[in-house]
Amino acid sequence: MQKEFYAGNRRRLYESLPAGSLLVLFSGREVRKTNDEYYPFYAERDFVYLTGLSSQEMVLLAMKESEACVRERLYILPPDPMKERWTGRRVKPQEAEDISGVGDVRFVDAFPGDLHALATGGRFAHLYLDLYRCSPQDRDRPAQDLLALAQREYPFLAIGNANTWIRRLRTIKQPCEIQAIREAEKITRDGILAMMQASRPGMYEYQYKAEFDRALGWHGPQGPAFPSIISAGQNNFCIHYYAYTGQAQDGDMVLNDVGGQYDNLMTDVSRGWPCNGRFSDRQRLLYECALATSNHMFSIIRPGMAMADVDGTIRRFNAQQLQEAGVLSSPQEIGTYMWHGGAHHVGYDVHDAVETPQTLAPGMVFCVDVGIYHEAWGIGFRLEDNCLVTETGCENLSAAIPRTVQDIEDVMRRSR
Repeated sequence: MQKEFYAGNRRRLYESLPAGSLLVLFSGREVRKTNDEYYPFYAERDFVYLTGLSSQEMVLLAMKESEACVRERLYILPPDPMKERWTGRRVKPQEAEDISGVGDVRFVDAFPGDLHALATGGRFAHLYLDLYRCSPQDRDRPAQDLLALAQREYPFLAIGNANTWIRRLRTIKQPCEIQAIREAEKITRDGILAMMQASRPGMYEYQYKAEFDRALGWHGPQGPAFPSIISAGQNNFCIHYYAYTGQAQDGDMVLNDVGGQYDNLMTDVSRGWPCNGRFSDRQRLLYECALATSNHMFSIIRPGMAMADVDGTIRRFNAQQLQEAGVLSSPQEIGTYMWHGGAHHVGYDVHDAVETPQTLAPGMVFCVDVGIYHEAWGIGFRLEDNCLVTETGCENLSAAIPRTVQDIEDVMRRSR
């Protein structure tokens, strides 16, 4: 991404702020793991979307004095030779400016004093923060800390949540974002092909994961977009499975729900295959139902379609396929075999934090996810692809990753 992308995102956000507003966004801080270790730092995705920067303890401050005047500052950690010796080089002011396009870069220890002066100077009546929480039980982040301080020290400032506006911006992907997703799809394809080609009866789930991680490692240090879900046999019936301790027995299906990333954009792709490379009759029957459902969705998705109809149509069409195959006696039983939703947006998060749309529009990217879990037969898998809504219809961004029975068997046969 070029700095113009991030500057454009901020400009569109500032247009939503009323005059007399302060906006403060944080990149986040480390979370301690053990006595002498922190979890790998992962920057707040909205901060990355607006600045391109992903280092800890950064702050973006915007000051909208009037409709015609918006100033912005970026605060970063100062140089510290001793800490940098231990934990790595810190971003320098010119680098931060070159990436983000913010011209006023200061060190973060100046932020509290600068904010106090602005908050008490009489020119601002509003303070906007990114206050999103997935759950009330989530730990407090710097935004919640500042919220508590502002309510105590600056009760005259009206507090607003900027997250709603940022979600709206993230809903429609720009051309550079779509191109980054295309690159991430290529990386994901390499990882899935590596698992398919290595697949053998007797392989452990952690060995499949090692093949995926190794393939992604050739593309850079960023690794998977999210913790990989890779399972075999009965473990396929745990939807979010992360143990990787099971062993694929001859005839077991291998389920994977994985994704690569490129330039901060992510993919989310699921494929399933028999570990021995040959679909049994029952595996083929269920897989063909899922494939027909997926293909049907990619033939009908277009601008103007209700977002809720994507998930609903997946369930109805798949139920019809399973009924015609003799698996279901009535469509009302579909919940026996479909356990989760069929669509979620993808982008800077694998479950992208966007404004849930009423209807589809060009530039949206979401998953078409068809899962079938037949416990009595011991067969569980999902077929998940990434869908880009275009001006006239849609495109399957992950179509190049083998997805038909024939293509999967051919790939696995050639590796033997």
